[in-house]
Amino acid sequence: MKKTTGFDRSKTRQWQPATQAVRGGTWRSEHGETSEALFLTSGYTYDSAEIVAARFAGDEQGMTYSRLQNPTVAMLEERIALLEGAEACRVQATGMSAMTTALLCQLSVGDHLVAAKAAFGSCRWLVDNLLPRFGIETTVVDGRDLKAWEEAIRPNTKVFFFETPANPTMDIVDLRGLCDIAKAHGITTVVDNAFCTSVIQKPMDFGADIVAYSATKLMEGQGRVLAGAVCGSEAFINDVLMPFQRNTGPNLSPFNAWVVHKGLETLELRARRQSENSLAVGRAIEHRVSRILHPGLESHPQFELAQSQMAMCGPIFSFILDGGREQAMAFLNALELVDISNNIGDARSLCCHPASTTHFSVSAEARADMGVVEGMLRINIGLEDPIDLIADMEQALTQVGL
Repeated sequence: MKKTTGFDRSKTRQWQPATQAVRGGTWRSEHGETSEALFLTSGYTYDSAEIVAARFAGDEQGMTYSRLQNPTVAMLEERIALLEGAEACRVQATGMSAMTTALLCQLSVGDHLVAAKAAFGSCRWLVDNLLPRFGIETTVVDGRDLKAWEEAIRPNTKVFFFETPANPTMDIVDLRGLCDIAKAHGITTVVDNAFCTSVIQKPMDFGADIVAYSATKLMEGQGRVLAGAVCGSEAFINDVLMPFQRNTGPNLSPFNAWVVHKGLETLELRARRQSENSLAVGRAIEHRVSRILHPGLESHPQFELAQSQMAMCGPIFSFILDGGREQAMAFLNALELVDISNNIGDARSLCCHPASTTHFSVSAEARADMGVVEGMLRINIGLEDPIDLIADMEQALTQVGL
């Protein structure tokens, strides 16, 4: 297999994102295949004992074991790095393995992490439960409040961890402002960008150090496989993250990497259409619900900030019904076209009740603190015609008395 595409590889970083999404990081074998090859192998053979020794020592390039390198996986890593504008990327088995790896690879006992309180339930579980078990101190703050971040800094603070927009409250973090604070104090920023991907928002353009993903979501985009990714500098990925990942093994399977490859080819098209559909649906139901949390609507309290750092609004928003869990559950049960599901980023429209699903593992007190109330519903708008989606949402709202 030759690591070539027929193009000057030095020019790939100059391509536009749409070109990188289709062509970036493609290797071809002697067969000249057009689609990325799928290498289902756990190990590799070598021409001599000296060669394998040189590869393990890092003195010679080449594959050694698929927990460390695999051609299909390596192509995906190169493509995601190009799209992100990052020096390097490593992919993981799931989005949560990406978040866990990005944090644990750089934190030790006695270190301190500050995190935004509004976050995906499993991310809050890491902050509230896992990290403290290993002697890592944690503090949660209102991610929207830059002063709160700065006041939480201690001499041992090593990492700021947050997502924007936040899941499911759609809080927006000021990327530029927070990254400037972090850099002034020598703190590393880790941004969960799964709600957006690089076609909607590029945290590194605003100074972020590390960007982590559930590639299960928009990147793959059709609800088929699980995947995660962490992007950063070559020094961080190769010297800090790679030793942790090599020895703990949260690696992505070649098949799942290949499926994500196929998803990336249409990522920008899907993200753009789903954002347009999301805006149409949000506008249609805005005046029928108690509150809507949609970064693309002027009613969002951080609308201008969202507009300044997001290229489009994305497919996901939340809304609140005054009738609490009972009314929220009745609404879900009344849906006919939209599926009840806790996934996001899918080409299909999906809706869920966060308090009983994605944030079930978070304490009731923490849910209340972050604003995940019993009447909240989170929806991922897909590629269906918005006319049909609006009709389904409206009939469900009517059935629950709204």
